[in-house]
Amino acid sequence: MVRRLLLGALAVVLVVALVGAVIVVSTVRESLPNRSGQATLPGLGADVTVMRDGSGIPHLYGDSVTDLARAQGYVHAQERFFEMDLRRHITAGRLSELVGSAGLDTDKVIRTMGWRRVAEEELPTLEPETRQVLQAYADGVNRYLRGRSPSEVSLEYSVLGLQLPLGEIEEWSPVDSLAWLKAMAWDLRGDYTDELARAQLSGRLTPAQISQIYPAYQADQHPPILSADEWQPGRAAAGSALPSALASAVAAPAARRVVAGTTTPGARRAYAAVDAALRMVPQLVGRGEGIGSNSWVIAGSRTASGKPLLANDPHLGIGQPGIWIQNSLHCRTVSAQCPLDVSGFSFAGVPGVIIGHNDKIAWGFTNLGPDVSDFYLERVVGDTYQRDGAWKPLTTRQETIKIAGGADQTITVRSTVHGPVMSDVVQNAREAGARAPTTLEGDEAQSYAVSLAWTGLLPGRTADAILQLDLAQDFTEFRKAARSFAVPAQNLVYADTAGHIGYQAPGQVPVRRAAIPKSPPGYWPAPGWDSSYDWQGFVDQADLPWTLDPQDGMIVTANQAVVAGGSPFLTTEWDAGWRSTRIGQRLATLDKATPVDMASVQMDDADLFAQSLVPALLGVPLVAPESEPQSKDLLDFTEEARGLLRGWDRTTPAADSESSAAAAYYNAVWRNLCELLFDDELPAGLKADGGPRWRAAVQALLADPESAWWDNKLTPNVTEGKDEILRQALVQARLELTRELGKDPRGWDWGKLHRATLEHKVLGGEDVPAPVRWLFNEGPYDMPGGSAIVNANAWNASEGYEVTAAPSMRMVVDLSNLDRSTWINQTGVSGHAADDHYADQIQDWVDGTQRAWPFTRAAVEATDPQVLTLKPESSTP
Repeated sequence: MVRRLLLGALAVVLVVALVGAVIVVSTVRESLPNRSGQATLPGLGADVTVMRDGSGIPHLYGDSVTDLARAQGYVHAQERFFEMDLRRHITAGRLSELVGSAGLDTDKVIRTMGWRRVAEEELPTLEPETRQVLQAYADGVNRYLRGRSPSEVSLEYSVLGLQLPLGEIEEWSPVDSLAWLKAMAWDLRGDYTDELARAQLSGRLTPAQISQIYPAYQADQHPPILSADEWQPGRAAAGSALPSALASAVAAPAARRVVAGTTTPGARRAYAAVDAALRMVPQLVGRGEGIGSNSWVIAGSRTASGKPLLANDPHLGIGQPGIWIQNSLHCRTVSAQCPLDVSGFSFAGVPGVIIGHNDKIAWGFTNLGPDVSDFYLERVVGDTYQRDGAWKPLTTRQETIKIAGGADQTITVRSTVHGPVMSDVVQNAREAGARAPTTLEGDEAQSYAVSLAWTGLLPGRTADAILQLDLAQDFTEFRKAARSFAVPAQNLVYADTAGHIGYQAPGQVPVRRAAIPKSPPGYWPAPGWDSSYDWQGFVDQADLPWTLDPQDGMIVTANQAVVAGGSPFLTTEWDAGWRSTRIGQRLATLDKATPVDMASVQMDDADLFAQSLVPALLGVPLVAPESEPQSKDLLDFTEEARGLLRGWDRTTPAADSESSAAAAYYNAVWRNLCELLFDDELPAGLKADGGPRWRAAVQALLADPESAWWDNKLTPNVTEGKDEILRQALVQARLELTRELGKDPRGWDWGKLHRATLEHKVLGGEDVPAPVRWLFNEGPYDMPGGSAIVNANAWNASEGYEVTAAPSMRMVVDLSNLDRSTWINQTGVSGHAADDHYADQIQDWVDGTQRAWPFTRAAVEATDPQVLTLKPESSTP
């Protein structure tokens, strides 16, 4: 690659850019791993062979599960250790040790939540086999690190070390792996931001307005994952239903009624402060409305081979390196003593395969997104807080944060029975509140603290579930493994070589009463001083929905509602369902589906919401109101652009085409419409991002022209109305794209607006010298698709058109012949910027091309792999 050949020139530029630092080509390349020959790995019971195929993907062959785990740790450290170390520092609240004072606010928030402390409590509760695998994995990581300086492990250490004293790399531990699972759970939990946002909006907006921007899920328009025939509450074993005392607490009406409480400006400031604090946590896998996934499975009755096909593409944040590392773990002889034979996508830092297939079953994930977090207002006086009329002592602990290049800082973490007091993380937040946003009896004016209850702060057994999924051989064992999958709760789709398909909703979902009558549980923050609002248990695992071999031979999960009814109550924050509906439409047209068909569906870029919005836009008279006379030229100018929408096929390609030009204008209109319609009444930080929820809101508002939302509050002497707001959006979008893309609408391209830059999480920002960014970042790339589209390259309408989340990988598993499966990663296997496999999969990922996924040893050997043999013989330290 030209980029790699220019490393010598880059080294010279770095010397100048980084104030005389001596980084030469040898420094850039000295951290690259040796992928062939032999290396010693003490602790192995026998040799482990590592075959890296043409994409650099490692396929490991050994004689025991612990040998494979030890070798996997070694290989992950070879390819991705800086990424692992960065995650370790973040999840332990020690980012400041790596990046200096810039990490202090992040560390305060994570130390307050205590992710690593929870991981330490979790480790001894896991199955012995899981603990053995975690330790073997850590031993493999540490063997690779032994005797290597930071600069020999990864280039990032050399760059960071130019300005900060980093010290030596510490050993990896099993707790480091478990803490990373907490971070994954944090990003993928039910979105707590909506609960805080509603509390902040209460008192600013009417209850009707809040309900309109948090519309109920429309199951009649967007089918849930399981139909009434496929799931009925109570179908599980007798005695598994919730006690009657709790049943009323979780019942959710099909069309919810939301009653807003009254929140004073002081209370809103308190919630805003907590929200600001929690936003300091870096997005390790991604957050927000763009975070979701597509996954589906179809039975052999609908495929060309007569066996099932399973497809999955999790939508997560974008970055370099990508979130996943592809790998395979194979026992040379599969037996009861060595049962592992699995391939798929893993997290560097965690043993096993997270998503993929073994020799008998395949599985995929999409985020279930249940409401697993709640905020509580707490009455705090001094070091006590109120509970049922009595005052109880706060639990406190001291946390000392070390800062590279600076003095240590010590913070006091306070907790109630509900969890950590998050408002303490923001200075003076305790003085902000004034009264609870509830419909309870009046309360004296006072300040409140805000605490967080989250299932991720409870010890769980997700690490057990990963190993159990890797070893499962049928649907019964698959469901048993799912019972251990506590957080983050995922929709699990299933297929096997015997021809079965299935679904299971796992997770630890709290049961609680609503803070405000006639609202769903967990919809509003609750009064912490009243124990009747505490969590009252968890939904029994036997009551979580599942199905096996549905009659229609198809299961589609894309973050939509799981079931049409309200039992069990999981959340109100479902994705609105356009992606799942479109996938269902595409699959329904396939009679004898192939893996190529599945990959084609993954790249579908049709915008179903456009079917509602475009007719409304085409029906608006382009006549300016008398209060704002517009020239005929401007109206003709706008009509020229609006003409792109007539006959548009509703697809959103990035390439030069009529559809791409129309998609550019449509999305620009949508962005301007969000601003005109909503942002005049929303505070900073809560602007409309244009995602699925906002599309559902606008779909309903188009049929409600009398809604207060159609009046722009920034023009107090004018009442705009629906047609005027739509007209203004058309005009503003035309002017915007003229500035950005040129005067001729036929020359517009959606991809020129909608671009993805894969940034390094530490060395990719604008504050980093350009030569360093050039080395570590990739892109920008012109991207098709968008929010609420199957090819889900999401963007935030309040910020611009740049891609904020996207398919983190794509895979299609063919259960008739696993070697005919296909996969692609967002970036590449390597985390080394100078390596040929750092970015070698990106262009295929952008284009929607998937690569062959070899599973059998013969298929791997046919790729002419590089071979590294890890040997158990001891070596001199």
